[in-house]
Amino acid sequence: MNIANIVSKWADLEPAKPALIDIPHQRRMSFGELDQRINRLVAGFFSLGLKKGDRVAVLSRNSIEYFEIYYACARAGLIAQPLNWRLAPAEISRILEDGLPSVLVCEQEFADVMSQVHTLLPASLKDLMLFYYGEGSDGSYANLLTAGMQTLPDLSGIGDDDPVLILYTGGTTGLSKGALHSHKTLYTGMLNQTVAERIVPSDVYMLTGQMFHIPVALAMNYMAHGCPVVLMNFDARQALEVIQAERVSAFLGITTMLNWMMAVENFADYDLSSLRNIQYGGGPMPEAVVRAALAAFPCTLIQGYGQTEGMTMTFLSQEDHARAVSGNHTQRLNSCGREGFVTRIRVVDEQGREVPRDGVSPGEIVVQSEANMLGYWQKPELTAQTLRDGWMWTGDVATWDEQGYVFIVDRAKDMIISGGENIYSTQVEAAIHQHPGVLECAVIGVPDDEWGEAVKAVVVMKPGERASAEDIINVARQHLASYQKPRSVDFVQSLPKAPTGKILKRELRDPYWQTQERKV
Repeated sequence: MNIANIVSKWADLEPAKPALIDIPHQRRMSFGELDQRINRLVAGFFSLGLKKGDRVAVLSRNSIEYFEIYYACARAGLIAQPLNWRLAPAEISRILEDGLPSVLVCEQEFADVMSQVHTLLPASLKDLMLFYYGEGSDGSYANLLTAGMQTLPDLSGIGDDDPVLILYTGGTTGLSKGALHSHKTLYTGMLNQTVAERIVPSDVYMLTGQMFHIPVALAMNYMAHGCPVVLMNFDARQALEVIQAERVSAFLGITTMLNWMMAVENFADYDLSSLRNIQYGGGPMPEAVVRAALAAFPCTLIQGYGQTEGMTMTFLSQEDHARAVSGNHTQRLNSCGREGFVTRIRVVDEQGREVPRDGVSPGEIVVQSEANMLGYWQKPELTAQTLRDGWMWTGDVATWDEQGYVFIVDRAKDMIISGGENIYSTQVEAAIHQHPGVLECAVIGVPDDEWGEAVKAVVVMKPGERASAEDIINVARQHLASYQKPRSVDFVQSLPKAPTGKILKRELRDPYWQTQERKV
């Protein structure tokens, strides 16, 4: 079981079959061509003296070369270490120091960033080998593809539990951590996705997320079925144009992405008839937005709840959505569904005991699955806290009902305690979304002398829409207890987000707590 077998299988069966459609670089590549380039890159890596377990870092936007590097690392027994290009040079340097790669491949667009990073690197990375590709580059990556041996050694023993990928978490609650995945953990997560998305050979998948994060594994899964993957760097209007032009049938749309796509002018004029299914995730989607998406897009919807550490773990199915909008168990539109095909889910208290399945009692979601990460890279103590007795503790607070439907109420660190009452930010956000002009919102707790914490809403309005703070508070008041409603509202142009699309509430909250300590 080796991730790179995805490409070699289809290169053998149908070498001319389209594998990758790179929209930003206007390139297309078949499975046969991709397989040849992967082998050449493997040979190039070996010519540098790399050995099994060495890391190869990547600093790039989505591209064909990114896939080449991932699959070449898998085939050669190396570990890919993708970097978030949105990070500041100091944070990129910290992540490089964490992974200690031997090689870094950089898209030319980020050459200046890499120059800054290079000045910050410690002595332990003084021998880091750099290769560049893209327009205006020195051609060093292209040369690497011609530098190796003509015949590769036997690589048949590489795969299964061998580590293959370090994916850094979004850092929603602190510094990002490297979740280490093996061939088996990725394949198992793909199996969950295959069943939930009901992938068919005629699918065309559009990768809207960035390849330095977990959605890349969802794209690999479509390639495993022989389906082409369309690469783009998300823009709402371009996404609609790509769906129409390439006859895209499936994609993962973070809540924010779907909101922006539906807000595009003349949305109804785009031909989206090729769409079969959209998966959404990245955080709870308010019921009002779910209903709007079901009305706007001509296809089924599923929700996937997951983390970098465990891929996708629960799903709200196509049938669940259809039943809910027809009036059957409508509350389940607020759920992230039930455990996936190869996943066990429990909701437990601090001692690990299951909380009642009454839809009311909160607990932490824990996950048992072979799709769970091997652990956090170079962090054994944190790994031991997170992986306990075969279960992964997610840090997400939820309730569940008699049928096992899970309702996330908050991240443990995002819960607000005001006047001794627990207030879950997701409930307040869902109420605020009842205002038709709201595009996005985040609810945080801020210091309050009387109540300890007060509820603050940070709101982004749809283009052309306006509202006052009192308008937002009044809408929330209609759906919440008095103590839950926001006491203040800020209006902003955009919200800070992690690579996953999750809103970084920490960045909104921290300025208010710099001189105080939260009691959560």
